[in-house]
Amino acid sequence: MSGLHLTVTTPMSVLVDETGVASVRAEDRSGSFGILPGHTEFMTVLPASVLRWRTAEGALHFCALRSGLLTVENGSKVAIACREGVLGDDLHALEAEVETLRAAEADADRRERVEQMRLHASAVRQLMQYLRPGRPAGPGAAPFAQRPPGGEAP
Repeated sequence: MSGLHLTVTTPMSVLVDETGVASVRAEDRSGSFGILPGHTEFMTVLPASVLRWRTAEGALHFCALRSGLLTVENGSKVAIACREGVLGDDLHALEAEVETLRAAEADADRRERVEQMRLHASAVRQLMQYLRPGRPAGPGAAPFAQRPPGGEAP
């Protein structure tokens, strides 16, 4: 094999379209991994991380990704579709940017969990109000209100 064909795309642009790539290094939730020519079919979700690849000439390139999907096809094509990507030569600056993205994602996740808990608590309060003993039957009453024998509402 002569190398990998690497493509990195966002919804708005193609960031990388390079042939003859010697190796690719990426990171998913399980950790860092490498891809060489001849790699088996593969698909994984990438969190905010830095993608690294080495050309056949030995040049090392970097791209900070804001989560994405990586696929390997036929042992020669590596495709990454991501929300946002930033190409750069300074690994430390890109890693700092990725840490900022991870912190923002963690904060968004925290806010979503808080909102979910708030909605859950509100739903439980409403259920408790409808199921409260002694609540009058009639319009707006709980659908499963107790009725005395004879079928008439109190």
